[in-house]
Amino acid sequence: MDTPYTLRHFKVALTAFFGVLAGGTLAFAFALHEGALESFYRATVTISLTGIDTKPQGVGGQVITIVLILAGMAIYGYLASSVVELIAHGVVTGAMAERRRRRMIERTSDHYIICGYGRVGRQVADEFRDANVPFVVLDFNPEVLEIAREEGVPYIDGSGTNDDDLAEAGLDRAHGLIASSDSDVDNLYITVSARSERPDIVIVARASTEDAASKMRRAGADRVVQPYASAGQEMAKLMLKPQVSAFLDIVSRHGGPDLRFEEIEITPECPQAGRTIRESRVRHETGALIVALKKADGSFDTTPNPDAELNPGDVLIAVGTEEELKALEDLFAPSAGSDGGKAAVARRDGG
Repeated sequence: MDTPYTLRHFKVALTAFFGVLAGGTLAFAFALHEGALESFYRATVTISLTGIDTKPQGVGGQVITIVLILAGMAIYGYLASSVVELIAHGVVTGAMAERRRRRMIERTSDHYIICGYGRVGRQVADEFRDANVPFVVLDFNPEVLEIAREEGVPYIDGSGTNDDDLAEAGLDRAHGLIASSDSDVDNLYITVSARSERPDIVIVARASTEDAASKMRRAGADRVVQPYASAGQEMAKLMLKPQVSAFLDIVSRHGGPDLRFEEIEITPECPQAGRTIRESRVRHETGALIVALKKADGSFDTTPNPDAELNPGDVLIAVGTEEELKALEDLFAPSAGSDGGKAAVARRDGG
């Protein structure tokens, strides 16, 4: 899109218009010995092609009038072609789309910010899109932003290392942030900046080495992912335990054919709080299977006993179909009269 060249055409046309208007004013003043206002009025009427009040006296005035009329016709033609070019090149429509995009981002809340829309960032966006959760991309690479624009992804042209750009992406309203830049240094700066502004926000960062991952954890990242290490582990699992890997791949993908993972937090308003897994009759009532239990102190019970007690702050990790997980959510939802409402159950698609 040749926007600068098109805008330059438009500016040239405006400059020529005002230049001819000024020249016509001076020429009329010199040739007809009129005052400044009269000369400016005559030049304006002539160049605007609206006609003239009186025929100028003398050959000089008539020649100046003819020249101004011809110049006005040429300038208006050039100006009209520039306006058409602006529209054809998408400058006008692009500006309108830009305003709509920014208004949409300003209205977005409880969303996720993806800092870096490379291969990793785009994969994260695909997962978010499948989970139907709102997100905003923050990147400054023109090629990457063009991809985001073509995909209809809300984006901010900027860097996650810049506090103003993070604020523009809605950091104060965001639920979480993904630092997925190709640079460990940038991801470290992003983590520090986001954590200093939002101590409560969830931050997941990308790191290429264990040393960088350690620094990001100390900087405030809740989770750190090392793509190269994860890829190596996954390849080894596919070779050594292919069926286990196939099962985990099915249940961990949002677009899986049948099973999905889910996590549900137990709150004080939950009717199952204080009861055991057996007493809750999860399997019988919903068909879903509880595969792990994260206790409020952060410890994990990867093979929860049916007699394990469910206390506020615990998080259930369950697997099942969409219908089974919906029934599980209903089972643990507070009663209609509870002050906690539906917010008492935190349900998030797992991956």
